[in-house]
Amino acid sequence: MLNKDSILALINLLDDSDEEIVAHVQTKILSFGEEIIPFLETAWENQELSDIHQEKIEQITHEIQFSTIKAELISWKKTNDFNLIDAWISISKWQYPGINARILRTKIEEIRQKVWVEINDQQTAFEKVKILNKVFYQQFQFKGDNKNYHSPLNSYLNTVLETKHGNPLSLSILYSNVAQSLNIPIYGVNLPNHFILAYIDEHQINQLLRNNTNSGVFFYINAFSEGSILYESDIRKFLNDLKLSEEKEYFEPCSHTTIIQRIIINLISSYQSLGKAEKVKELLELKEIISA
Repeated sequence: MLNKDSILALINLLDDSDEEIVAHVQTKILSFGEEIIPFLETAWENQELSDIHQEKIEQITHEIQFSTIKAELISWKKTNDFNLIDAWISISKWQYPGINARILRTKIEEIRQKVWVEINDQQTAFEKVKILNKVFYQQFQFKGDNKNYHSPLNSYLNTVLETKHGNPLSLSILYSNVAQSLNIPIYGVNLPNHFILAYIDEHQINQLLRNNTNSGVFFYINAFSEGSILYESDIRKFLNDLKLSEEKEYFEPCSHTTIIQRIIINLISSYQSLGKAEKVKELLELKEIISA
C-alpha cells in the first residue's frame, strides 16, 4: 500500500530545479502504475502548483493511463472471446480516462432487456430485426450523426451512449452486441466507406464465420439508417458506384480485430482533420498493437 505523505513528497520533487532529480522522480512515479493516479490527481487539485508543475503531473498521469490502455489491448488480443465492448471501452478510456465501465455496460444491458422482453424463438429474422429497430431507434432514440459525421465523439462508447448519436461503425457495434447477446446472429461487415451488418443463417453461422461458405447471409442491415434492410444487390450497386471490385470480404462478417482497427482508423482520420498530431501519434501506436 502506498504511503500518502511519501508519495505526495515525491510528486513535489517534480518541481525540483535539478533535471536529473526530476527524471529519477518521473521514473519512480511511473513504476507505481495506475495505483498512483489518485495521488497525482490529489496533488494537482489540492496544491498551489506552478503551470509547469501541473503540466508534468498531467503528462505523467496520461503516460500511465496510456500504458494501461496498451496493456489492456494487448491482453484483449490474447483472449479467446474477443469481447468487442471490452476493447471499445479501453479505446474510449484513452480520451476519457474517468469513465465507469460498469455504468456503460449497465446502459447496454438496459437496451438488451427491452429487446429480450419482446423476442421469442417463433419469430422470423425480419420480425426480430423489427423489434431491435423499435427498441434501438424509437425507444432509445439512437440516430446516425449526419451533421457531425466525422466527429471523434461518434467513435467513443460513452459519448455515443450519452448523445445517442454515432457513425455507421459505432451504431453497428452496439446494435450487433445487443443482438448477439440474445442469440440473434447479426455480425459486422467491413464495407468500404461504410459499415453494415449481416443477418446470418443460424444453421450456417459457424461455417460462414470460418470462411467456409459465402451463402449464409439472409440480408443486410444499415444501422446508420435506422436499421433499414439491404440485399446483396444493394451492396453490389454501392460498390459499383464507388468503382470498387466485388471482394468477398465486402459481403461477409469481419473479425472483431478488424472492427477495433476500424474504430482506431476512424479516430485517426478525425484527429488528423483537426490537426491533433499528438493524438494521431498515440492512436497509431494503438493501431499497431491491434494489427500485430
